[in-house]
Amino acid sequence: MSQDHELFERLRCSAILRTPHPEAVAPAMRAAVEGGFRIIEFTLTTPHALDHIREFARDRDLLVGAGTVLDLDGARGAKDAGARFLVAPNTDPEVIGFAKQNGMIAIPGAYTPTEMVLAHTSGADFVKLFPGPVNGPEYVRTVLGPLPFLKLFPTSGVTLDNVAEFMAAGAYGVGFVNCLFDPEDMRAGRFDAIRDRARRMCAAAASAATAAP
Repeated sequence: MSQDHELFERLRCSAILRTPHPEAVAPAMRAAVEGGFRIIEFTLTTPHALDHIREFARDRDLLVGAGTVLDLDGARGAKDAGARFLVAPNTDPEVIGFAKQNGMIAIPGAYTPTEMVLAHTSGADFVKLFPGPVNGPEYVRTVLGPLPFLKLFPTSGVTLDNVAEFMAAGAYGVGFVNCLFDPEDMRAGRFDAIRDRARRMCAAAASAATAAP
C-alpha cells in the first residue's frame, strides 16, 4: 500500500473546495488545514485551481488532489500542478487509466451499481458516490450488501450530523464540501468559522471510522 493510500486509510475524510470567489480559495483551504484536514481537493471549476494545487502541494504533509477532472487534458494539468489524486463526478476509464499510469489515486464518480462496478474494474481506488441520494447511508448499506468489495467515498450530502451514519453503513471515507466551506462564510471571509467546523468534522470522522464495523 502506498503512503497516499495509507493516509486515506488512516484519516478517511477530505476537504473539498468549490467556490466562485477567487479571493477566498487559499484562506479557506488554509483554515481547513489548520482545523485538521490533511487530504484536500480543489475542484477544477474553482478559480485558479491549478495554481492553488501547486501552492498547497509544496506542503509534503498534505495530500492534494484535483476534483471535477472530466478528461485527459484536465488530468494532465492536475498532475503537472502536483495533484496526487484525481476525482470526478463521472466514470471515465481513460482518466482512471491515466491516474494509475502516473501513480495517482483515482476516485471516479458513480451512482448506480453498474457504474460503480465499471469504475472498480477500470482500476478505481475508491468510488465517489455522486450525486448524493437523500437516503445516503441506507443507499450505501444496500449497495455494499452484494458488492462488499467497493470502497465507497460519499461526498454530496455528507454533513457533520450524518458522518457517523455513513461510516456505520460501510462508507470507506467521506468528503466534506459546502457543509465545511459554507457559501456565506466564503463570501463574507469568515474563515475562523471554517476552521472551527474543520476541527469538529475531522474529530467526528475519526471517531466514526474507529466505531465502524
